[in-house]
Parts: sequence; C-alpha cells; structure tokens
Amino acid sequence: MQIQIVCVGKLKEKYWSDGVAEYAKRLGAYARLDIRELADEKTPDSMSAVEEEQVRVREGERILGAVKDGAYVIALAIDGEAWTSEQLAAQLEQRAVYGGGAVTFVIGGSLGLSAAVLARANKKLSFGRMTYPHQMMRVLLLEQVYRGFKINRGEPYHK
Repeated sequence: MQIQIVCVGKLKEKYWSDGVAEYAKRLGAYARLDIRELADEKTPDSMSAVEEEQVRVREGERILGAVKDGAYVIALAIDGEAWTSEQLAAQLEQRAVYGGGAVTFVIGGSLGLSAAVLARANKKLSFGRMTYPHQMMRVLLLEQVYRGFKINRGEPYHK
C-alpha cells in the first residue's frame, strides 16, 4: 500500500523528526511512505481575516499541487469526522482492497486548510476539537496509521 502525507512546514525539532523516523521505519513493513513537506507562509502575530485567508489559499495551492491526480485524500480538519483507531484501520483496509492501494493524508499549516483543499478531500478526519501543532500531528497520524496496519493484520500492539 502507498501512504502519502502532504504537510505544510518542516520539522525543526529533533524529537519530532525522531518520532517521524521511528514510525516511518515501523511502517516500512506494511506500506510505502512518501512524506511531502511544503513551505509554509510567514504568519505574523497580527493578521487580518483577509490576510489569514490569503495564507490558507497560497498554502492550499501548494498542497493541491502535491496531491496526485486521482488520489484518495483524507484531510486532517478539526470539523472532520472523529474516528476510532479501528475505524481508521477499516478505511485503510477498504482503500487497500477496493481503492487502488493508496491514501494521501493532508496536514495544513498553523491557520488550517483552504476551502479548495477541503473541497478536494474525499474525507475529513478530526483528531478532536483541540488544536495541535502540525509537527505533532504528523507523529500522531503516523502512529495511528501504523496502529491501523497492526489492527488489520491482527498483530499485537493495539490494546
């Protein structure tokens, strides 16, 4: 299976990059992983709503440019569906069996995703109503994808 993660921003702290590397290594037994880091826009502390929307649009254009034609896209969004680990595992299994074996997850920048990216998504996934740093979301997403493969294979890990 092919898992692509399209994300805005670079990992700056070693502990985030170590976490990503660990789960990327673990996922290697189950899937091909492609992480596409895209440049984020500068976001000064005091921005108008119009300026914030312009940032989302510019980042969204880069995201859409990185998403392959025909890709099945799951966008991480606060207002998305809240799934259990088992439900995520079922989504992965469904894509593996019936959907061409590829899923693209999208993680936006600090201001979220543009309307165009959300419209392109096949599903919107929420990790809860709280806001998390996008660096942390990358590690959390990779852990849950890894957990999903373990669940689907009936292997020990998930409790």
